[in-house]
Parts: sequence; structure tokens; C-alpha cells
Amino acid sequence: MIEILEKYIPQASVVPVFELIQTHNVHLKIVNQRVTRHGDYRRMPNGQHQITVNTSLNKYRFLITLIHEIAHLEAFEKYGRLIKPHGIEWKRTFQILMLPFLRPEVFPNQLLPLLARHFKNPTASSDTDATLSLALKQFDPENDKNYIFEIPLGGSFRLYNGRIFKRGKKKVKRYECVEIATGRVYLFNPNAEVEFLK
Repeated sequence: MIEILEKYIPQASVVPVFELIQTHNVHLKIVNQRVTRHGDYRRMPNGQHQITVNTSLNKYRFLITLIHEIAHLEAFEKYGRLIKPHGIEWKRTFQILMLPFLRPEVFPNQLLPLLARHFKNPTASSDTDATLSLALKQFDPENDKNYIFEIPLGGSFRLYNGRIFKRGKKKVKRYECVEIATGRVYLFNPNAEVEFLK
């Protein structure tokens, strides 16, 4: 397992993450990219804990995602299955689990202040923190995707499923976008990755 973890997370985090996996008897599955999520946790019918994480994540996002899912496991074990998945119990658990990793041996110096701010009140996805998401993206392999906020007003873009939209105005935190084929309006997170149609 250590050899596998070395491929996906920063070297200084491998041993403590391995210990967390062993302590909780986690079956870690590294899977092909899913568009809708970076990872997930589920308790299997046999009682074993299964965590899946996308193979395509850069090593910093992979580590954050893995600890996010282990926090679900710990929070459910400690507080019971009736808690909100991303409620206060999960937030506190996630903060405690991430704290030992928020150091320059694990994350680049430019990410540390953004991570410290994010983990004061962690959200259900690091993607909803636009500043952190953009900072993490610089460690991704090159791709032809843009964030919604980078698309000009009135510009068109395509989703992974082929649907085409025109970007509208920002409404509080999200952007109103009109699907070209149906005329229906949808709200998009500013840092949703899409293909800009020039």
C-alpha cells in the first residue's frame, strides 16, 4: 500500500496516511475520473470501509480528498450515521485530521495560507472555494478546460456530456447559464471546469 500511496500523494504524507488507512481498516480504490466527484466513502454490507478517489487528481488534491473521505468515516463512527454528511461533526473531524498535513514538507508554501483559511470552516468540496481550487489547478496536468468565471459574459461553453450553454450574469455566488438547446437556465459554480467554445 505504501508504494501505491507514493504515486498519488506527497512523500511526507505517505506514512501518516498509511497509518490512518490501517487504523480504520480502509479498502482504498483508485478509480478512473468521475466528473461529479473527486472521491467517496461508503460502509460495505460486510462492515468494511471503502474509499474511492479519482486517479486523475494531482497529489495535493488527492491528499485533501482522501482525508475528506476518512473524515466521513471517523465522524460516522464517532457520532453515528444520523449526522449531516458535511455538518459540524464532519467539519471538526476533517480539521483535526488535516492539521498534521498543513506544513511545508507536505504542501507548497503558496498553498498553505489558502489551506489554513479553507480549514477554518471546510466546505463539502474544496472546489467550492474558488481561490483554493484555482491554486490547486496549477498542479494539474495541462488541459483545454476553463472555469466558468473565465468564460466571457455571453460566451458559449460545452460540458463533459456535450450540452452547450451560454454564460450569463453572476447571481450571488453562482453564474446563470442558459442551455442553448432548451432555453432553460441553470446555476453553475464559478470554478466548474468546461470547454470554452470560441
